[in-house]
Parts: sequence; C-alpha cells; structure tokens
Amino acid sequence: MIKNNWKATLYEGKHSFVWQNAGDLLELLAPRSGENILDIGSGTGQLTEKISQSGATVMGIDSSENMVEKAKQNYPNLQFNVVDARNFQFDTTFDAVFSNSTLHWIPEADAVIDRIAKSLKVGGRFVTEFGGKGDVQAITTALSQALKDIGITQDHPWYFPSIGEYANKLEKHGLDVNYAVLVPRPTPLADGEAGLRNWIEMFCDRFFTGITTEEKTQVISKVEEMLRPTLYQEGTWIADYWRIRIVAVKN
Repeated sequence: MIKNNWKATLYEGKHSFVWQNAGDLLELLAPRSGENILDIGSGTGQLTEKISQSGATVMGIDSSENMVEKAKQNYPNLQFNVVDARNFQFDTTFDAVFSNSTLHWIPEADAVIDRIAKSLKVGGRFVTEFGGKGDVQAITTALSQALKDIGITQDHPWYFPSIGEYANKLEKHGLDVNYAVLVPRPTPLADGEAGLRNWIEMFCDRFFTGITTEEKTQVISKVEEMLRPTLYQEGTWIADYWRIRIVAVKN
C-alpha cells in the first residue's frame, strides 16, 4: 500500500470533490435498509454517513489513523476502524462492499480483491470507483519531469488499471462484472491559484521523500509553469482525472 501523509483538514477543506462527485456511485450501490455494508477507504466519513441514511448498517475502514480519527469526530454514531485493505477479516459477511477514490492507492490489487470477495455474501455486490488508465497523466508527467530536472527519478506510485485488466482480476476471484466504464472527469480544484499546489500537497507526499523544503517549492513551481497553458482555465486549476467505475457480484 502506498504511504501518504494524510492531512484530514486539508482534505475536507480543499478536496471535498472526492465525495461530492460520488452521487452517481451511491446510486449504483443503491443501499437498502437492513443491509450490512463495508466502506473501504472511508476517509473523513461523508460517504459512509450517506450510506447509513438508507437504513443500512455500515462500517468504514481506512488505513490512515488521522482520517479515521476525523471521521469519528464527524459521525460519532457510526463505526470507523483503522484497517489495511490488503489484509482484513471480520466475523460477519457483507451484502455490499463500497469504495470510492481509494483503490488506486493500493498496487496490490489482487490482495484487496481477495479480501473483498471473501467478505461478501454470495450474491453480494462490489461497487467501486477509482483512478483508471490515464488518470492525472498530465500532472504526474510534469511532476516526474520537474523532479528529474533536480536529479531525482520518481515515477508515479499509483495503480491505474484499464477496464480489461481490472475486470480480469475480479473474475479470477469469483466476482462477475455487471457494469464497467472508464470516463474522463476534468475536476476543478478549489482555491484558485493555489489549487494545484494544494492538490500536490494533499496527494503527492511520496514524491518528495528525502528532498528539502526549498527543492519541493522549486518543483511545485516548475509543475505549475509546465501545466498552466493546458490545466489553468479562467483562474481555476483543472485536474485531468480519468475514473474507472465497476459493479461486480459474487457468484
């Protein structure tokens, strides 16, 4: 699993699009009263709480202690736990497993899918959306180049699969894919001129291991310079997101 220094306050304050753009995904999940649902990568809890409004019993898990602590503060009546998605097991099984904007952080996709499949009831559904093939390609290419310019070689750390690649993994673990799309989602970033800088501070911590604060500032400024002609529009930075969305059922 990719380690990132998660900043819950920055996440909630400047990156609320992560959960605000998930309305269609919740419609695909279609939670029902009485169901038992697991939310993988629950972050600060906003989508977990929305699922609970259906009357379902929902548990949120996240690998970040910081995020889980904030989720518990936000929604003290819900259950949140610090759990590694590659290695979890509960005494109960679930009618559905849900995950939004999380699984691209875990390159060990087979380990996660194995846990999901084993946690689902027969006929249970897995509903997810995360970064797919081509996701933030312009940003990561510019970031890698800016780092290379100061003598650091660093490729992006995320897992961005194609539909075919990910569907094949699901089917190998007994999950039949009923729905799959890969769609562009250009995403405006909050805070005007500071938008891209905030995004990099939030999601790209791993790129800057071992470099000085001065070097980091230099790299981010270079990235902004490289991307301004294409991703800065009328005072707003636009992240070049591509999202893969999947619904699969345990056979």
